[in-house]
Amino acid sequence: MEAPVRGVEILFEDDHLVAVVKPAGLPTANAAQGEQSVFTALKRRFGPTAFVGIVSRLDAPVSGVVVVAKTPAAAASLAGQFRERTVAKVYAAVVTGRFPAPLGTWVDWHDAISRRAGERASKIHPAAAAHDGGGDDAPREVHVRARVARRAGEVSLVELEPGTGRRHQLRVQLASRGCPIVGDRLYGSRLPCRTGGLALHAVRLAVTHPATGKRMTFESLCESVWAAVFPSLFRGRTGP
Repeated sequence: MEAPVRGVEILFEDDHLVAVVKPAGLPTANAAQGEQSVFTALKRRFGPTAFVGIVSRLDAPVSGVVVVAKTPAAAASLAGQFRERTVAKVYAAVVTGRFPAPLGTWVDWHDAISRRAGERASKIHPAAAAHDGGGDDAPREVHVRARVARRAGEVSLVELEPGTGRRHQLRVQLASRGCPIVGDRLYGSRLPCRTGGLALHAVRLAVTHPATGKRMTFESLCESVWAAVFPSLFRGRTGP
């Protein structure tokens, strides 16, 4: 099946949903007029009257798996799964600095983050600061399970399993612990990412199919994006 736009890979498609791999630099939706996004690419593929339901997003500089609904019913089901946190997500990141745990040891980070209107960066707070009231800029809870999988010189490969999906969550949680993502100048990285964008990739996404009820997992290994850029991290490695 032909990809809808250069650089976008289709992993799965049926009458209810489509799973794609978004390249770094391409917005998921809400691109400036005349610019491409996953949304506009799928609109061209399916036709101008087709339903394209964006139920979750990756920041434009981030690459990886995105699932998009093809019907209003599928959109409602998938959006509900994200809202109820039944979607399983796995990310990979290449970071600088020293990860605050031994190699291979999983850690749980519970924090709160906020962002004022008009500000680009989110701010991190202690977990106790999280609350639902107080407006859009109130601190919201964030949780991620993380471990460093491999180290090579000044960079490390980190695996991340977020339990929440706040804006810039993984970026600010890593940076606040002294290990910003490669390429993420907004949060303190001094090392550029030679692939463009950030060294943050949505590796795996598992959802319940909105029509069949079957659990489905879509995957895009980060080696395909980073092996040539960070060869010491991926030499002899088979995942994720």
